[in-house]
Amino acid sequence: MIQDPRERGPKPPNPRQQQEPPGVESEMVPRPDYGEATYKGAGKLEGKAAVITGGDSGIGRAVALAFAREGADVLISYLEEESDAAETARVVQEAGRRCIAVPGNVGEEAHCLAIVDRAVKEFGKIDVLVNNAAFQMSRETIADISTEEFDRTLKTNLYAMFWLTKAAAPHMPAGGAVINTSSIQADAPSPDLLPYAMTKAAIQNFTGGLAQMLGKRGIRVNCVAPGPIWTPLIPATMPPEKVQSFGKNVALGRAGQPAELAPAFVLLASDDASYIAGATIAVTGGRPLI
Repeated sequence: MIQDPRERGPKPPNPRQQQEPPGVESEMVPRPDYGEATYKGAGKLEGKAAVITGGDSGIGRAVALAFAREGADVLISYLEEESDAAETARVVQEAGRRCIAVPGNVGEEAHCLAIVDRAVKEFGKIDVLVNNAAFQMSRETIADISTEEFDRTLKTNLYAMFWLTKAAAPHMPAGGAVINTSSIQADAPSPDLLPYAMTKAAIQNFTGGLAQMLGKRGIRVNCVAPGPIWTPLIPATMPPEKVQSFGKNVALGRAGQPAELAPAFVLLASDDASYIAGATIAVTGGRPLI
């Protein structure tokens, strides 16, 4: 029997909850579904090596698990969430693949270079780079946004993508893939997520230009634009009343699960997407990107 996609959950109203940034997946109610019980691999990434930023939880964890079950070794970077990173490492290793976990702030250029150096040292190459780490905060007015917070948003969401891609590209063979995580916010910005939405639009623009630049070397660059996805970023950066209604405004009437994003990343990382470059795949629960 095919499951009704409206019932995969969580469906608003969600339990009121709030965490300190960056948030921990194990404290969320309900716990996100990252695919441990459901994702089945088919060897689409056999022998590949991937770097995934923000790979400890949420979308990053779901992608790491899916990549591993498709046959890839992965390096995950994360800020400081040790328990979440350990869980990701566990499921990757149970899939029979290597998982290198690297903590630190991708908002610092030296750390981004260290991530790439570690991946090359461990794997000898980088087939897939997933620029997924992100920072956001919900603010009522522009007066509430400090310069420090604005700078942190750009450094995490944009600068890190630039630094990592620039460093990784020389180690990527033809057939390699860069996958950037954009957002529905790029096309339909929420005023309370002003800096975050701006960076997500920039990610799509960067993706389009870089696809033309790296395509000459056979490296494909694309992005995935999620809608509302149930990850630690939500209770850690939004007030409880917005967490409670999170996901209500899409056609399916609920937030998406991280596991529902993973197949889009697998597609773009695999040879099935050999002629897809400069594209944005929207995974939004029915909110159109037009």
